[in-house]
Amino acid sequence: MAEARIERIIGRRVWDSRGRPTVEAEIRLDNGDGGRAIAPAGASTGKHEAVELRDGGAEFGGFGVDRAVAHVNSEIAEALRLMPIADQGAIDRRLIELDGAPNKARLGGNAIIAVSMAALHAAAAAHGEPLWQMLAEGGQVTLPMPMVQIFGGGAHAGRRVDIQDFLVVPVGAGSLDEAIQMAARVYRSAGEIMAERGRLRGVADEGGWWPEFHSNAEALDTLVEAIERAGLLPGETVGIAIDVAASQFYRDGRYRLAADATEFETERLIELLRGWCRRYPIVSVEDPVAEDDDAGMSSFTVAVGNRTQVIGDDYLVTSAGRIAAAASRGACNAVLLKPNQAGTITETRAALDAARAVGWATVVSARSGETEDVTIVHLAVGWNAGQLKVGSFARSERMAKWNEGLRIEAALGGKAAFAGWRRK
Repeated sequence: MAEARIERIIGRRVWDSRGRPTVEAEIRLDNGDGGRAIAPAGASTGKHEAVELRDGGAEFGGFGVDRAVAHVNSEIAEALRLMPIADQGAIDRRLIELDGAPNKARLGGNAIIAVSMAALHAAAAAHGEPLWQMLAEGGQVTLPMPMVQIFGGGAHAGRRVDIQDFLVVPVGAGSLDEAIQMAARVYRSAGEIMAERGRLRGVADEGGWWPEFHSNAEALDTLVEAIERAGLLPGETVGIAIDVAASQFYRDGRYRLAADATEFETERLIELLRGWCRRYPIVSVEDPVAEDDDAGMSSFTVAVGNRTQVIGDDYLVTSAGRIAAAASRGACNAVLLKPNQAGTITETRAALDAARAVGWATVVSARSGETEDVTIVHLAVGWNAGQLKVGSFARSERMAKWNEGLRIEAALGGKAAFAGWRRK
């Protein structure tokens, strides 16, 4: 049988969960198969990640993507035409070479990742099997442990509190379905508590409850209360994860926590977070210090890393090179993998491999600006990433991903294996 090749690539403007334009790419193959994917967008972005190409100007508040879409329909389509769809590495290398900029700013990281993911879907279609199964290459797969936002904060919620995400990790679950049920119970309980206190103000960017709190610690207290109201045991059946996203409140060498009316240097922030880890059942902390605070990240990891997962997001930006450098400094023990941070699927996989090489945990993650695209669920399953973070338990762009995971678990039937919680 002849090898399927790219016949046509179509770029179009579609819309994300914040009502902003984003890029969709569709690839059609010469055998009639095809695939499509949509680029997500972050609100809290690392300065070292791939750059979205936006149009600027007045239209759509400057967030237009007409130039990025035009690049897909012209330069990219022409450069990739007739390439074999099975060779993801070659496709991604061609995209990187075509752009020529280290941060993918010329063609746009949003254009490039949409095409890279669309190629992956087209390859799975040509292969005649689900994407997760193609990625597994015949090996064992596991359903990932979900990390589910209950309260949104930081850049996702108008900075009502400083901490960006307050999440639950159903550490006592024995399957993805059971873990999702636990998260649903906690989410509902948290909403009831907010309503009873007259603080129910809707949801933040990723679907978590809007954080109507007087301090960052009050959000943690309320989350523990929600876990207990749901009939679950804090720390035993459900743990807590926080995404500090410290770069968002770091200025001129100091961290300013507006919700707590405090300001201090790295050492004091680390002590505050260590205190929270002792007081609350926190099993995972993401970006505890700013993205360029190497010494602070190493110090925090040494302080809590034997019992707590320390994730680099803005700090590592899904970069194999940055992961290796961080590991050599004793910074972090886990990485958040966001394909649009790296810019291509191949680079995302390289980051996962780099993390595994140093014994780190891996968490595949969505962004705050999302769509119905479910590519990351297939990456998390097919690559055995172990954990999946897609936001909260509300809004269809989030539920599409949780539901896709449940479909995969059902398709596996008796062969389904759940990753569980690996850090002990």
